[in-house]
Amino acid sequence: MIRITLLALCFMLNQPGHAETLLVSSQDEFEDAVDDLAPGDTIMLANGTWRDFEILFTGFGTAEKPITLTAETKGAVIIAGQSNLRMAGEHLVVSGLVFRDGYTPTNTVISFRRTRGDYASHSRVTETVIDRFNNPERYETDFWVMIYGKHNRFDHNHLEGKSNAGVTMAVRLDSEESQENHHRIDHNYFGPRPVLGSNGGETLRIGTSHYSLTNSLTVVENNYFDRCNGEVEIISNKSGGNVFRGNLFFESRGTLTLRHGNGNVVENNVFLGNGVDHTGGIRVINANQSVRNNYLRGLTGHRFGGALVVMNGVPNSPINRYHRVDNAVIENNSIIDSNHIELAAGSDEERSATPVNSVFRSNLIYNDGGRDVIAVHDDVSGIDFEGNVLNNVDDPVLETGFVNTALELIPADNGLLFPVDERHAGIGATRDIEVLDRSGTGVSWYPKPDPANRFDTGRTIAITPGLDSLFEAARDTGAGDVIALDPGEYLETKTLVLDRPLTFRAVPGTATIEFERTALFEIAAGGSLKLSGVTISGRAAPDVAGNSAIRTSRYSMLGNYALVVANSTVQDLNTNHSFNFFSLAKHTFADRLEIADSTFRNITGHVFALNLETDDLGIYNGEYISITGTTFENIAGAVADIYRGGTDESTFGPHFELRSSSLASVGHGSRNKSGASIRLLGVQATDIFDNVFADSQPVRVIHTVGDPVTRLGDNRFEETPEPIIQEFVRQ
Repeated sequence: MIRITLLALCFMLNQPGHAETLLVSSQDEFEDAVDDLAPGDTIMLANGTWRDFEILFTGFGTAEKPITLTAETKGAVIIAGQSNLRMAGEHLVVSGLVFRDGYTPTNTVISFRRTRGDYASHSRVTETVIDRFNNPERYETDFWVMIYGKHNRFDHNHLEGKSNAGVTMAVRLDSEESQENHHRIDHNYFGPRPVLGSNGGETLRIGTSHYSLTNSLTVVENNYFDRCNGEVEIISNKSGGNVFRGNLFFESRGTLTLRHGNGNVVENNVFLGNGVDHTGGIRVINANQSVRNNYLRGLTGHRFGGALVVMNGVPNSPINRYHRVDNAVIENNSIIDSNHIELAAGSDEERSATPVNSVFRSNLIYNDGGRDVIAVHDDVSGIDFEGNVLNNVDDPVLETGFVNTALELIPADNGLLFPVDERHAGIGATRDIEVLDRSGTGVSWYPKPDPANRFDTGRTIAITPGLDSLFEAARDTGAGDVIALDPGEYLETKTLVLDRPLTFRAVPGTATIEFERTALFEIAAGGSLKLSGVTISGRAAPDVAGNSAIRTSRYSMLGNYALVVANSTVQDLNTNHSFNFFSLAKHTFADRLEIADSTFRNITGHVFALNLETDDLGIYNGEYISITGTTFENIAGAVADIYRGGTDESTFGPHFELRSSSLASVGHGSRNKSGASIRLLGVQATDIFDNVFADSQPVRVIHTVGDPVTRLGDNRFEETPEPIIQEFVRQ
């Protein structure tokens, strides 16, 4: 180890209570240094990559002289491989580290405890990055940050890209030493979290059901939640006495959910959905909750993911179910251009305890076109409605306590919309509400991601027909590149394994691709595939059962992928039985599967087989599956077989669309266990419009959980049974 500024150190050694700054270059040096730390000391990790480093940082500093672990240069110390950080003691500070290119060998990346009973208190983690530090098994649960102890602070950190199961960050209350903790979580950048496809994708959780009647007294303020899409709960509050204020939720699917615990405050937050699917606001459950001065705009979510949701409870609810809403104060919130306000939501035979002793006052609800966005699902006489303002709603469902008038809104200096008429100055959020700037959160020295299109962003590489032409071209591509196929015949003797997004596009003329392996394309971790204008034939495929034109990796995949097929032909996948167009492995997940304006014919398996997650745990394999303008002929299996079993209500999908397409002789194969041309089990949103079904098996839709919406219209069924829709089949 190197003692920084040796001349100064020699002077300090002669002074009582001197503090040392120690630069260490190996794990052994770190362990030697940490054993002798005194208040005011600093350990610096030398710049570079520290691999397989389980950091145990302990000590007892003071408020005036904390003990610090930091980087020689912030952002230049990479903690990689199987690594983590545990802290225990008092007045400890960690800063400047980057956890990347690895995962924790335990269940936590950063933990404010050494072991049970040995916690960190009055300690701080700041200016630290965790970037895609994910366990390689998608449904192996771990947590990135776990806070124990009391009076800890987690601030100005950057957390991005958690894609395996488990909460990104959690506050634990499972000991007296960690209850009524007064933690502060502030100015953090919670970067994009992709859709998980099951429960367990929260970004922040405070408490658990078991300790939910205990106060945490945690403050969560001035954090930026950027496209946090893991599941229906962005924040899951499961304790009491917490404050959520000044946070910004940008295009994040889900809600800030007061799931358990009493006496929480949600104030001065801004939710900007920008019309993105399933963006939500605030969900209210339990007693003595205050929701005030929040601004919610452009939110599209419904049911439990609406802009504002007040739940029904369970009479005499067990601690892990739904306690009724009692003494809630919901006031001075602006809900603008948002689709759904749900009152007494979740009402059913179990959730029959309606809200009581509550008030809904001085809220501004604005939507164009006279549309009423309030839905009442049960008795709401236990809510007093006072002084709320609607924008010229036709036939509002609630009239008492609402002024229904024409409103004009204009932007203020902060970019938010407020009423022009001064008579409404006290309605909705105040004009001085702060809109948090993303650049003021996280760290300044680590880039924050911008939205990126997977496809067609790189070079275009032209190829000519021949043996393994696609394989050879793909080896030298980068993410987003386009491989342009001249007309002619292509034969691939090797499977193209894609670990980056690529497009294969035929130039005018017919480019036919045949393949001799059990799959032409394999989408691996990091990969996505777009096909445009090509013809794929299975004539050269091996004479074995279970081939696929396209498949995912055969193992669990962390990253979500996309598959797009446009203006293409897929034919003669029939060298043996069960030849699917697309097959996937368990624990893989597609953001988007899309077929448009294409032709599929002579296939002995399924087109889309998304039917392997049969453990009935609420897990599924694809969020949006869309088929438009496409012809299917002589398909032995189903065009789509989609399975999402179980009763969990924490997800939004799957979504399925079939539109302006034709199906002829689909589903009659003896191995088609679905007994359908389209089978949708547990799908949450279905649109089937303007299609022709001829001599095909029926469409089968099985509703299992949630509030599924199935819409069918303008379809013709020729020698095909009418669709079969089964309501709420228990799994």
